[in-house]
Amino acid sequence: MGSRSRSRSSSSSSTGSGRRKPAARRPLARLLLLCAALVVLSLGCGAALAHWRGTAEPVAGADDTVRPLIPPSEPPVAAEPEPRTTPSTPSRNRPPAAEPPTRKEKPPAGVPASGKGTFTTARASGSAAGSGPLRRYRVQVEDGVDISAKDAAAEIQRILAHPRGWAAHGKGSFQLVASDADFVIRIATPATADRLCLAQGFDTHGELNCETAEGVVVNLRRWMLGSPTFAGPAAEYRHLIINHEIGHEIGIRKHLGCAGPGKPAPVMMQQIKGLDGCRSNAWPYDENGTYITGPAL
Repeated sequence: MGSRSRSRSSSSSSTGSGRRKPAARRPLARLLLLCAALVVLSLGCGAALAHWRGTAEPVAGADDTVRPLIPPSEPPVAAEPEPRTTPSTPSRNRPPAAEPPTRKEKPPAGVPASGKGTFTTARASGSAAGSGPLRRYRVQVEDGVDISAKDAAAEIQRILAHPRGWAAHGKGSFQLVASDADFVIRIATPATADRLCLAQGFDTHGELNCETAEGVVVNLRRWMLGSPTFAGPAAEYRHLIINHEIGHEIGIRKHLGCAGPGKPAPVMMQQIKGLDGCRSNAWPYDENGTYITGPAL
């Protein structure tokens, strides 16, 4: 009985102390701790993954949703589109086309190298301009060129009546007529001009003008384009052509040279062959009425 009493006492003492209740809660605590650890592990893995994948950028209109970018170690390999090749923007992958070689200037379409060899006479007449011996002239233009004989005659008439020209200073008077002329002024293509000038012993090389027994032959190219040595428009150079050739017509046989650097070139100088330091000039006289001369050649 004494032993039985000790057993009950021991059992009763064990129940009353409440030590088994905490033991019953241990699995739940362990479970909670395990869940917490899993959460922490999950967050850590997510951070590590995010760190590996790079920074994130927000998706437009997605309210803080993020889209991972391609990791820095793997840069995007996107083919760059080929830019359009235009005349002003060559492709970056091809060198620009080489500039075309500079070509010798050709006469425009209205300046043919050769023509029919026949001429149309300007059916026009005018009053005499100037004083001194009267010289009547006709104007002819080679057929097939883009110049009106009537227009050319009117321009020549104005040139001969210019206040710095021969007529204004007593070297003669000049009258445009349609027939019965003392001499003729012909405007011809380079090939025809060469043929007419060669008959008088002049080699004009497809470029020069000349005086013949019948009058004056004007190279169409020079009439239309002027001269590369003349600092002025073609219309002004036409004054030089007519004044130079009419100078021969009125009896000035020799050519003149430049009188000095910076001085106006004499109209009787062959300015197409170079100016030798002189300035281009298309009139026999200066604005004061002084004859522009130079050394005889």
